[in-house]
Amino acid sequence: PAVWNTAVMFFQGVLLAGYLYAHLLSQVRGLGKQALIHGAVLAAGLLFLPVHVGLAWSPTASAHPVLWLIVLLTVSIGVPFFAISATAPLLQKWFSHSGHRHASDPYFLYVASNLGGMIALLIYPVLVEPRFGLTLQSRLWTAGYALLALLIVLYAAGLWTVQRRQARSEFADIAASADAITLSDTLTRVTWAMRARWVALASVPSALLLAVTLHISTDVAAAPFLWVAPLLLYSLSFILVFARRPILKHKWVLWLQPWAYAFAALYFTEGGDFWFVLTLHLLVLFVAAMVFHGELVRRRPTVEHLTEFYLWLSVGGLLGGVFCAMIAPVVFNSVFEYPLVLALSGLLLPSSGRGRYRYVLDLALPAAFVGLYFFAREYEYKNEKLWDILNWSPTLFCLGIGAILFAFRKRPLRFTLAFSVLLFHAIYLDEIENRIFRDRSFFGVYTVVTNDEGNVHELHHGTTLHGDQDMDDPQRARTYYDPRGPLAQVFETMRAVRKLDHVGVMGLGTGCTTCYQQAGQAMTFFEVDPTIERIARNPRLFRYLELCGPDVKVILGDGRQSLSRMPDGTFNLLILDAFSSDAIPVHLMTREALAIYFQKLTPSGLVLFHISNRFLDLEPVVANLATDAGGIALIQDYDPDSEDEESVNASASTWVVVARDAADLVLFNADDRWRTPTPDARVGVWTDDYSNIFQTMMWGINDYVETLKTHIWDKVFPPAEPNE
Repeated sequence: PAVWNTAVMFFQGVLLAGYLYAHLLSQVRGLGKQALIHGAVLAAGLLFLPVHVGLAWSPTASAHPVLWLIVLLTVSIGVPFFAISATAPLLQKWFSHSGHRHASDPYFLYVASNLGGMIALLIYPVLVEPRFGLTLQSRLWTAGYALLALLIVLYAAGLWTVQRRQARSEFADIAASADAITLSDTLTRVTWAMRARWVALASVPSALLLAVTLHISTDVAAAPFLWVAPLLLYSLSFILVFARRPILKHKWVLWLQPWAYAFAALYFTEGGDFWFVLTLHLLVLFVAAMVFHGELVRRRPTVEHLTEFYLWLSVGGLLGGVFCAMIAPVVFNSVFEYPLVLALSGLLLPSSGRGRYRYVLDLALPAAFVGLYFFAREYEYKNEKLWDILNWSPTLFCLGIGAILFAFRKRPLRFTLAFSVLLFHAIYLDEIENRIFRDRSFFGVYTVVTNDEGNVHELHHGTTLHGDQDMDDPQRARTYYDPRGPLAQVFETMRAVRKLDHVGVMGLGTGCTTCYQQAGQAMTFFEVDPTIERIARNPRLFRYLELCGPDVKVILGDGRQSLSRMPDGTFNLLILDAFSSDAIPVHLMTREALAIYFQKLTPSGLVLFHISNRFLDLEPVVANLATDAGGIALIQDYDPDSEDEESVNASASTWVVVARDAADLVLFNADDRWRTPTPDARVGVWTDDYSNIFQTMMWGINDYVETLKTHIWDKVFPPAEPNE
């Protein structure tokens, strides 16, 4: 999610540069000169195509490699995107001089550009990525860029020719009449206060876009492609508010906002049904984007200031992106930017109301509301808290809170104070019990919690468990690494037939794998996030490295690139333990990656993939790779016996062992717990040029239908009791 957010912020920055260029270019006198200059810029973009991202670009080990990623994106796509980013405001400006009947208000064309972007966002993971490799995609994108550049130049040339053919007096009359048209809801005079308002209004949806993306990807579910949904809604809001005939009237979403915010405040930390929580946060983002983008449209200027309007809009977008992608990960140890931006956004709501005491009421009414809220929270009535009585009907209670916020909506300070107390009180109440550590890096939010007895420490990356340790029995492997599980079986089997001198592990986690290290055996970990190493080496949190592997080596940096620098034939066993979350490192599961693994292994060495995942079925990916390499693979779906006391702390897991030759897996064949993995031609063989994540997703349609039935149908039509 952080890579996605950084990329979005990068494109916001380049968009600002493009809008600034379009604004300056529009000041050049003469359409012909503007067309020549822009044609040259578009041609310069072709010099940097086709797009190519070199795998040799290796970031230094850092918990926040944002600047490295920005540089990589700049040299890869920066110049062509800069040329394209100027298209929307520039063509709208040219269109305003075309004499078309809608030339005086060309903002509706912004709908087309956002609609195109939204369609591309939808079809890429479904149609483009599964069918074309990166090289072909780059060539097709280059052809599309060239076609766009040609169309822009032809349009400018055609418009310039028409203008030249018209008599000077006739053209002057047309231009004067176009300039004289002023819509009732546009602004003819732009002040610095209005520019500041544009920036602020644009920054809120931009910041919420990234904050909601990270929140739902971290605290709701680590599901692949989940980050696409917020950007779709963000783009949809532009489409709806800039349309000539908006489907949703602005006053409607202003009415809806207090109710959406009320549900957000009361259920912000809800950890229940996935679909309800996801829908709630996406609804809040969409409503906020509609409100503040709608306010931008209400305050849009006439065409004379069109390019300046888009320039300040992009400034606000970049500021929101910088805050969430660069500042928040360093300042906060959780995704605190989401509730913070949401709370402060109320200050930008349109204000109305008169009266001598309105400013006093802006403080007094929220204070009274907060007092009543906490009174209801603490007051005991007949040995039963009134709060519990209210919670008998949570929907009615939410509607009551929404009604109060609705009454405050026309006074921004009043609304913000009341909403902020509700929101942050809900967050405070939901503070994780028994939390002993939390930290945040570019790669996510890490939390260590303990049980009530204080002897078991668990490491969570967002919502994903990454291992635990019993501090009373600190040298016993647990969870996915249970002594009865596949990992232990591989170590035991290999030691029975050959020497296990050196083991390589991609993914450090808590360091639990060191439980299987024996005297004289070397173990090297490859870990991309320095924060994980600090957690694993902190004896207050975990002691695996201290007790089981004090001499293990941890190499920080990208695992594949770090491994490629190791001498050939170094390892007897390579363990790939990096696929248990949403951010599947595809470059660790490609034909080229497997070739590197075999190269770094001894002649009879094995590769062990840990592919446990809640959302992706990676079995066919590894099966296809093994077949493509001429090797052999076996898989085990480990499901611990819940009735076995020794397996109480074990977790279900899936492991695949891959070898060059069938003889290296003979002993595993004798164990009926291991089976041959099932390949799938639809997934294909993943390479550095091709992958198909979409095909591996476990959609859980049956679970989704059951969720709908439970939460909607069964509540409307309750099932009959047996005696009925």
